[in-house]
Amino acid sequence: MRRRLSRCAVSMVLILGAATGAGTAAASASSPVPASVAASARPLGDVVPAPASVRPDGAAYTIGSRTRIHAPSRSAVGVADYLARLLRPSTGYALPVSRRSGRGGIALRLDGPQWLGSEGYQLQVRGSGIVVRAHAAAGLFHGVQTLRQLLPASVERRTRQPGPWTVAGGTITDTPRYGYRGAMLDVARHFFTVAQVERYIDEIALYKINRLHLHLSDDQGWRIAIDSWPRLARYGGSTEVGGGPGGYYSKAQYEQIVRYAASRYITVVPEVDMPAHTNAALASYAELNCDGKAPPLYTGTNVGFSSLCVRKAVTYAFVSDVLREVAALTPGPYLHIGGDEAHSTSAADYAAFMDRVQPLVGRYGKTVVAWHEITDANPVPGAIAQYWGTTGNEASVIAAARAGTRLVMSPANHAYLDMKYNPSTKLGLSWAGYTEVKDAYDWDPATFLSGAPASAVIGVEAPLWSETVVTGDDIDYMAFPRLPAIAELGWSPAATHDWEGFSERLAAQGPRWDAMGIDYYHSPQVPWPAAG
Repeated sequence: MRRRLSRCAVSMVLILGAATGAGTAAASASSPVPASVAASARPLGDVVPAPASVRPDGAAYTIGSRTRIHAPSRSAVGVADYLARLLRPSTGYALPVSRRSGRGGIALRLDGPQWLGSEGYQLQVRGSGIVVRAHAAAGLFHGVQTLRQLLPASVERRTRQPGPWTVAGGTITDTPRYGYRGAMLDVARHFFTVAQVERYIDEIALYKINRLHLHLSDDQGWRIAIDSWPRLARYGGSTEVGGGPGGYYSKAQYEQIVRYAASRYITVVPEVDMPAHTNAALASYAELNCDGKAPPLYTGTNVGFSSLCVRKAVTYAFVSDVLREVAALTPGPYLHIGGDEAHSTSAADYAAFMDRVQPLVGRYGKTVVAWHEITDANPVPGAIAQYWGTTGNEASVIAAARAGTRLVMSPANHAYLDMKYNPSTKLGLSWAGYTEVKDAYDWDPATFLSGAPASAVIGVEAPLWSETVVTGDDIDYMAFPRLPAIAELGWSPAATHDWEGFSERLAAQGPRWDAMGIDYYHSPQVPWPAAG
């Protein structure tokens, strides 16, 4: 298995090595790494997502007891502290963080060229040390994720491991294909605690995901405290699918999630679904119903039966209050207003509702994001439609994209992490079909919507709906190994897209997930290393 992985990685390096801007040759090592140790280092391109350019060159570097992490700029210190906390338990080394430039060790520098953008980085490994260079702190963080994957999988364990901690020599130069690379977690059908959400943030950060979309409301539960409408969370959040206890985030808890995500350079995208998927709100406040009667709380899994009353003025006072309070808690630029499966709302009422609600998002300084049904109404300039269809031929979506509406691609038969892997999968649904790892990987976001301009696509997202997902282990099992597939489509150049190579690199992630305690699906499509 080691030979198979090495051949795959070498092939990818040969393909990518001709890319421009790949850095300089490695300097001679001051403390040479023994040849046997250097040979055991992971090939430089053996990471997920695939880097844009890989140039193996020169001596390897081994992290040792005298290694220091240099962060000469204030913005780099947070990333340096993160890296030190990650490496200390398994290596047993002190790995002090220094504000001085220094020589050798691991240097995190913000002097990278401007063309690296806000997220690109260069990772240069020489015998004398490692330099991660970026133009912005997010780029340093992404470079650290690549460095992390180049170390042995046992680096993820929280107890001391034997090492050695050697990184192959050479240079990686890397920038993302898309600026929007998301993962969605549905906390409405089943509620997940702050700790569970933070764990998922840590997992998706490893694969350079930079958006966390939180589905905060649905028929089965309302999950965020709203001061002006307190029964939403207190009563509407008191249950979940199957009749469990539910739960909700206080404003302080939500802000904690937002801060934690920001520390991993991830922007939270809050979603309050409307006008459908609103039974929890309708049950909490009778006046939101056209007949003035509150329905009972709902714990099933049907969709499309609920709707806010489009004709009532109180509906828009309610929506305005909710969006205002959520916007005030969310420093990111987005508010997701749902808009899907409004089967109980007429087409005219749906368009009228969206015409009144979208300007409210702008009033609070945010960009409208909605599921792609918004293209059946009138998307405001700058709006983002999240595509979740399966055919790629929806005329309204294509027309809107041609007219300037931007797209985030989440086709359900490829990107929905809640779909069953196969008929025997205990968790998940199958309305969009069965989605194996190759299905998650084998599509192109730029061309999936036939006739839509590729320039309209700003990114990808992997949604995880929670009708059947109850525990943190359930999240892991449904997300891995498919989430890294979507992450690679969002980050890596289209020219690197190759299932055979990806499956080999993905297989090398298995021992890392074992070390991290991720209970993943052992797909028969992936050549996982033999246990032992």
